[in-house]
Amino acid sequence: MDVNNLINMANQIGVFFESMPDRQQALHDLASHIRRFWDPRMRRTLLDSMEHDKAEGMSDIVRQALSTHRQWLT
Repeated sequence: MDVNNLINMANQIGVFFESMPDRQQALHDLASHIRRFWDPRMRRTLLDSMEHDKAEGMSDIVRQALSTHRQWLT
């Protein structure tokens, strides 16, 4: 699985949630979207990329949502 492709997809999702006025709700909803619609292998690859400093280009909102809701996404 290409981590750069996953980061791009997550960033596109993040663009939508970035416009929400409640940041905490946006982080929750972004993580919820990824949990519901992404295969567990995709989620693990994305989370592992953060853990191993390979998440270059990941937007702040995606990084924050994944960090905040990491346990829930695994």
